[in-house]
Amino acid sequence: MTASSTPRGSALRRRKAAAGRMFIAPNLIAVAVFMAFPLLFTLYLSLHQWDLFSSPKFVGIGNFRRLFTRDPLFWVALRNTVIFTVGTLIPTIVIGLAVAAALNQKLRAIGIFRSIMFMPLVASTVAMAVVWRLTFSTDYGVLNTALGWIGIDPVPWLSDPAWAMVSLCLVSVWKSVPFATIVLLAAMQGIPADVYEAARIDGAGAFRRFRSMTVPLIRPALAFTFVITIINSFQVFDQAYVLTGGKGGPETGTYVLGIMLYQNAFSFDDIGYACALAWVIFAILLVLTLLQLRFTRGDADGSEG
Repeated sequence: MTASSTPRGSALRRRKAAAGRMFIAPNLIAVAVFMAFPLLFTLYLSLHQWDLFSSPKFVGIGNFRRLFTRDPLFWVALRNTVIFTVGTLIPTIVIGLAVAAALNQKLRAIGIFRSIMFMPLVASTVAMAVVWRLTFSTDYGVLNTALGWIGIDPVPWLSDPAWAMVSLCLVSVWKSVPFATIVLLAAMQGIPADVYEAARIDGAGAFRRFRSMTVPLIRPALAFTFVITIINSFQVFDQAYVLTGGKGGPETGTYVLGIMLYQNAFSFDDIGYACALAWVIFAILLVLTLLQLRFTRGDADGSEG
């Protein structure tokens, strides 16, 4: 008979299991209080009509039906959010890869450049959005002043619908690139130097090593950055609110889902409708995340095979 099958061994296992449950209990309670309960409560409210003052009135899927069939602003917000997400995602990944590869080099004073690169990550989003709003000003903004020096007419960065979306994407990319750079740089630094040395001996150039070795080896980090950037882009609110106001900018040019959610919840006091919109956003992000993880896992399985 082994020691693990004795009553003493069973008692020891039970004590270890009880100790483990005690260690994770605070985290489970925190998740239940601050995540699970609000999530279920918003689902409950999404099935009701509630204005914060009267009692909730059950309407079933009425809020969702209204969202998809009777509110054209939802499709405007969804379209703008998709445009914003694409306009933020692609530059963030491309620039993040390039900057991470540059910072991964052993150059003199590279630490100073790393510190400067990561400054947007620790800056207040709202404060930086105010600075960018002044920068984009048509009359006295730095960008239009610089364009005037080379003979280009002022650009209506925040007053034209198309340029307002471009401005919003620029600010988001400026804010997102440092995080993507940190994740990708950490993945690059985890690649053994022997791998690059072997490729160098085989005659592979710098670009070939980056394309055929670095990018495939940091694919999990790329997938993580991809998912986080999509989630942050779909949830954008603060940059859009500060840059172009809480009404969605000129001609709803920056009317994204976050602005729509804010308006219905805090301007129109339609809490049930806002909760229904929040659950639609959650469902979209869940589907996109699962698809991305499935494609990433499929690519990894194919490369292994």
